[in-house]
Amino acid sequence: MHIVLDETAMAAAGTGNVLASRLIHRAHAEAGWYLYAPACALVEADRTRPGTAEHLAALPGIAVIDLDLPGVLAVAQQATWAQVHTQHAAQPTPDRPDGAIIATTIPERWKGEPVRVLDLTT
Repeated sequence: MHIVLDETAMAAAGTGNVLASRLIHRAHAEAGWYLYAPACALVEADRTRPGTAEHLAALPGIAVIDLDLPGVLAVAQQATWAQVHTQHAAQPTPDRPDGAIIATTIPERWKGEPVRVLDLTT
């Protein structure tokens, strides 16, 4: 299971969101569960809730996704770096041929986008 946290999910994890906490626990404790934090979304989460970036980056179950050249080219065409980097990170790769699911507390923001979404509000 490959899951990309958007900035809302990252901030929610810091406020005690039970579903976000369960994802983090599973990624740490269970084989086959992977959580990703796109760097641009991590910055935005830290702006919303200071300390989030340092906290999440220190967790062993979360991999920070750097902004590589394809990511830069995607981000450069959009106004919202966090959202586009998250969407870029969720796209299929050789390691994730089916792509990844985006975990969010604002699922409606992804409506109409070619991504799968995990709603952390329920």
